[in-house]
Amino acid sequence: MSLWALLRRLPRTKLGVAPLLAAAGRDFCRRRRHPQAQARPRPYGGRNGGATPIAFGLVLSASSLFSQEVEEEAEKDVKERSLEETEEEIIFLLKKAKLCIMKGELEEAERLLHEAARLSHQSNNRDGIIYTYDTMANLAFLRGQLDHAEKLFKAAMSFLLAGNMEQDDNAIVEMSLKLASIYAAQNQEKLALAGYQFCILTLEEKIAKQKDMAADAIPEEERINTRLLLGMSLDSYARYLLARKQAAAAEIMYKRALQISLEVQGETHPQTVVLMNDLATALDAQGRYDDAHTHVRKALDLARQTQHPEAYVVLNNLAGILMHKEDFSQARQVYKEALQQAEEAGDGAVVRYIQKELAELARRQKRAKSAENLAKKGDGGERD
Repeated sequence: MSLWALLRRLPRTKLGVAPLLAAAGRDFCRRRRHPQAQARPRPYGGRNGGATPIAFGLVLSASSLFSQEVEEEAEKDVKERSLEETEEEIIFLLKKAKLCIMKGELEEAERLLHEAARLSHQSNNRDGIIYTYDTMANLAFLRGQLDHAEKLFKAAMSFLLAGNMEQDDNAIVEMSLKLASIYAAQNQEKLALAGYQFCILTLEEKIAKQKDMAADAIPEEERINTRLLLGMSLDSYARYLLARKQAAAAEIMYKRALQISLEVQGETHPQTVVLMNDLATALDAQGRYDDAHTHVRKALDLARQTQHPEAYVVLNNLAGILMHKEDFSQARQVYKEALQQAEEAGDGAVVRYIQKELAELARRQKRAKSAENLAKKGDGGERD
């Protein structure tokens, strides 16, 4: 379930002529007869008939009740209108903040999010608060403000759980996964492991339950989103394991994540390509260079076929595997191709990484050449 779906628009109310009727009703109620006329009640059976004062009183009473109802309706209408306008402003601010994040204007994004949070609290818009906190937490994580991000994610989760949301809801699991990533970045191993295990086990149980349900018991979209979230959790956990030199365990997680992506999104989906490349990395880390080469070549073919925006990352991985296979000439050629594409994309981080890898390639090639020369000398000495 996307958190964006939490922001539901309030139904529009028809203002019509209700405010005008309310104003007219108030004026009508405020009219007062001349004091002398009030002091001289019309005698029974007068010029207009004895029933006139009673009838007029009934009309005035009915009019007062009518005007009160209209006024209350108008006030409610205005309040709903104000809430709707505020929610529209919150949504506008959130969309603008997301655009700023995409453009790298992080300070402006933070300013917009703080304004959205203020309006959400003022209007008691629970959904707005939750989504704003979640976006603010993502921004804080992006800026390396891990403690702040942790607090914001926890605050958003508290609002969700206070609204009687189940702990296995996808929104809760998604935030739990983000918290696990924060703990991993902070090297809080126990909390990170507990977070990853909670996400994976919770989603596995949920998917098993959904399989036993009737096809129309829950929307197909929710079933798909749950599986994709499991794939995301497995992918994140695999990266955690790989970073801690547990390549064999990471391989298992990557294979499961890749299988989900293949079944749900298809072979040519960008995420499938990324997972295939990451699986090759896990195999490479175990020294299984031939298996790694097979997977990375397939990932590169798919990346080129689909014009993947980060095909140079796959190229870089292929070059590294070729280097480990000691195919230095081919590795250099692929590294240069990856470097050119990364420079064209303006990806400075990858450019710097490839430059370091090229330096490592040169060192390895030099060592290999020295070893080869020594071996030749040794062979020549033995013949002599």
